Amino acid sequence: MAAAVVRRGPAGWWRWRRRVMVCSRTMASKTPVGFIGLGNMGNPMAKNLVKHGYPVIAYDVFPEACKEFQDLGAQVTESPADVAERADRIITMLPSSPNAKEVYTGANGILKKVKKGSLLIDSSTIDPAVSKELAKAVEKMGAVFMDAPVSGGVGAARAGNLTFMVGGVEQEFNAAKELLTCMGSNVIYCGEVGTGQAAKICNNMLLAISMIGTAEAMNLGIRLGLDPKLLAKILNMSSGRCWSSDTYNPVPGVMEGVPSANNYQGGFGTTFMAKDLGLAQISATNTKTPVPLGSQAHQIYRMMCAKGYALKDFSAVFQFLREEESL
Repeated sequence: MAAAVVRRGPAGWWRWRRRVMVCSRTMASKTPVGFIGLGNMGNPMAKNLVKHGYPVIAYDVFPEACKEFQDLGAQVTESPADVAERADRIITMLPSSPNAKEVYTGANGILKKVKKGSLLIDSSTIDPAVSKELAKAVEKMGAVFMDAPVSGGVGAARAGNLTFMVGGVEQEFNAAKELLTCMGSNVIYCGEVGTGQAAKICNNMLLAISMIGTAEAMNLGIRLGLDPKLLAKILNMSSGRCWSSDTYNPVPGVMEGVPSANNYQGGFGTTFMAKDLGLAQISATNTKTPVPLGSQAHQIYRMMCAKGYALKDFSAVFQFLREEESL
């Protein structure tokens, strides 16, 4: 064992130390987990860690977001650096690449007080290049970084049924999976750092395209005199069936328990879909990949943001199309 550690060098030694630490933790009581970013997704994710018996050390830029966790017995800190000082496993769930950079490398960021051997898991959806940049900065501090963006939305976050797409050192995957399975039903290893983000970006580009397609088809059918529930039933037993039609239908009155049944409140905001499509565009440009439908979807969601739909669920594209046809 010692010889193997020497061959790996310092980084290998810390990976070996982390495996020992993880084994020790599984045999002892559960140690604290840091969680930074308690927004629409982070809040239920952190709650699921609490439900599984993990003491949570929490931070959010908005102090009011932490109050609920204080009531649940979590420790609330004043900065990401304070979280890093108290926990050697930290999960971050942040809105964008600049937010992630600030939380990790800012003046009061995680890397100011990170402990050697710590495992840092970022579940934000950000540019894969930024994930790689953060991984290098984390590695210099003797810690481990993994990107683990999620799919499933707020409902799946509450139910603990998220899908995690994980990129990073494969030897650390099991350590990450121990925590991620408390919040998700699918935890998939994708490859090196950045591949989790790549999978998420591709998924969301397809989701945006299929949602627009579903909204267009439903709108056309309604204009042709079809009952929307009947049309949805037909689509969902035919070749046009997709998640946007059978699980998250964008037409009010077709399904219960989805944002379209609640004036498009909750769910996955249009502004976030536009952001993710922007990341897909950057990646497509960098790799010289033609994505004509992805580009069109990006334009549509940007127009929606400009016309007052930014805070509505992305399935409000149906309402947007109905508005456009009346102009």
